[in-house]
Amino acid sequence: MATILQLEGVRKSYKKDEQLVEALRGIDLTINRGDLVAIVGPSGSGKTTLLNIVGCLDLPTSGSVLYDGRELGGMSERELSRYRKENISFIFQSYNLIPVLTVRENVELPMVIERKLARSEMRRRAEEIIDAVGLVGLHDRFPRELSGGQEQRVAIARALVKNPMVVLADEPTANLDSHTAEEIVALMERMNAERGTTFVFSTHDALVQRHAHRVVSLRDGLIQSNGRSVA
Repeated sequence: MATILQLEGVRKSYKKDEQLVEALRGIDLTINRGDLVAIVGPSGSGKTTLLNIVGCLDLPTSGSVLYDGRELGGMSERELSRYRKENISFIFQSYNLIPVLTVRENVELPMVIERKLARSEMRRRAEEIIDAVGLVGLHDRFPRELSGGQEQRVAIARALVKNPMVVLADEPTANLDSHTAEEIVALMERMNAERGTTFVFSTHDALVQRHAHRVVSLRDGLIQSNGRSVA
């Protein structure tokens, strides 16, 4: 299986109240195309910092990050922003939908920002992925008219509409009841299988961990274990 992301000797430190905090202390991690990886660990373990680096929202203090064989450390901020926009999508636990936009308009938004496609093609792609995530007939609803699970499905559709290399999900089931969480995890698992989309989760949810291909456990900025999930 082809490697899509490789971290080598990644360290990240920053100052807080005049003290040096070592959030990551030498991370070696490989993620393959089509992986479904859960990053877990207690508060302060470094998982948010790791997710930010994987998402190209931050750069390491030292070490290297390669996406699809390309070293990101030498990129300018503008190049990094464009690379992130074209290749990585995010799913947040708070959904981050625009309340005055319909379901379809929320899903179209990443394509509208890029301005690369005709309006008709944006609409076609948005409607196709909305239906694929189980929201047939809800294209013209507003977020306030949806359940939490439906809002999360919209967020997933928005993340997938550009066919990104990697989708990062920050606690994707945190605000959902157990039944809805099961449905959302099953949906992402299906998208992973059908589309080959690579998912990386930051999560405390045992359900997500059970369905992941691999669970990467962090503590004190170091990887404690990196193995296959036990369903």
